[in-house]
Amino acid sequence: MNADRVRRPGPTVRTRVHEHLAEGERRHEDRLATEEPLEIRLAWPGAPARRVWVTMRTPGHDFDLAAGWLVHEGLLGPGGISSVAYCTDAQLRPEQEFNVVTVTLAGPPAHDPGHRHVGQSTGSSACGICGKDSLDAALATSSAGAWTGPLPAPAVVRTLPGLLHAGQTVFARTGGVHAAGLASADGRLLVVREDVGRHNAVDKVTGARVLGGSAPAEACLVVSGRAGFELVQKAVAAGIGALVAVGAPTSLSVQLASEAGLVLYGFTSADRCVRYA
Repeated sequence: MNADRVRRPGPTVRTRVHEHLAEGERRHEDRLATEEPLEIRLAWPGAPARRVWVTMRTPGHDFDLAAGWLVHEGLLGPGGISSVAYCTDAQLRPEQEFNVVTVTLAGPPAHDPGHRHVGQSTGSSACGICGKDSLDAALATSSAGAWTGPLPAPAVVRTLPGLLHAGQTVFARTGGVHAAGLASADGRLLVVREDVGRHNAVDKVTGARVLGGSAPAEACLVVSGRAGFELVQKAVAAGIGALVAVGAPTSLSVQLASEAGLVLYGFTSADRCVRYA
């Protein structure tokens, strides 16, 4: 393959479709959300880069995703991140270049990534919590502490899904991605990210804050789907005050939110929201 023809993958791809309607068939071009693997490698002074996670994601904001994943897994040491870059390993094929990200820490990680994140660790775009053995293990990843700032009032909470939806540009083109956004207590969206994986979208939000020099903790995280356990765990790890979901929570997500002091809303729309914790 000619390396000059290899381009960085985008969040959408074109395809031709046959649409079958009651009045007949229509052929036209459509857009699909891109889904490709991303391998995250971790390095620090004196330690060569090692693979710590592979996930299926929508290309775009890959550095945010890698940084946010490290925060949520409790791997960042006190020195933080030194650099994030696409891997230039000579063994990689040209088309793989933008599917491998290496994060270099300024010092050793908070714990050995090999203890829970062995070299063969992988995740799908549907589940980001694979490998968590217990509620205690999920709570142990939180190093940010409980949120002590103001929280959004229910009237503000009900506005958040609409604001998030307005920022979902990839969803508008494909209908095939999730979204997550970070909001202040007064309902201002600070960052919005999209991905085929709901957990990846949350990783990207936290990573954007960290790489931008801001703390990941904020009043509210709003997500476009359900409030699964893995999203609650990530919110707790980032020090978020409230998690607002368009869909339902699960029993374990409510339990974790209650134990961690995270306010949890589900079934949120302009007319309604339900508080579970």
